[in-house]
Amino acid sequence: MAEDQLPDETADRAERLTRLAREAVDDAEAEAYREERADLLAEHGFTSRIREDDDAETLVLHPDEWTDEGTIRTDRIGDTDRAVEIRLAGAGDPDDWDAVAERNREVAARVRAAHGEVHGDNAAAFADFMSNHYARPIESATPDEANEFLTEYFPRNAWPSEKQRAVVGESVELALEAAEE
Repeated sequence: MAEDQLPDETADRAERLTRLAREAVDDAEAEAYREERADLLAEHGFTSRIREDDDAETLVLHPDEWTDEGTIRTDRIGDTDRAVEIRLAGAGDPDDWDAVAERNREVAARVRAAHGEVHGDNAAAFADFMSNHYARPIESATPDEANEFLTEYFPRNAWPSEKQRAVVGESVELALEAAEE
């Protein structure tokens, strides 16, 4: 990796902080996550913004030198490969479906191994949902997407047992935790 590139671990951490800020229950908590992200990126000479497209929101991490008082100056952009774009909402890239589906199945298998068949079956259904409907990894699920899974997909498509229905919310939390590990 070139010296002027943002390390992958930093981009991943910036994405996680962005998602935490978006899911925070109060403004002070959200602002604390955004400040932590800004400090993390500043250590590498980068800054961030959220770009809203028609079908998705994207976290854009780019060199701070490209901006002037918060505005991107196209005349300052040298190598566009230095920027990192991370889709926050909307469907993922269908071309990555196989890799995403495999990763999501691995997460479900870890839940099954650690918490038993019932949670494992629910996590597998959640993995299928995120892979097939959004082509994204489990850990990128938004609260709205998790709710869509719980209220629409799971009852109609998973053919759950009474035991599965009783613990599905906990199963989703276990899957999210396992995906973050």
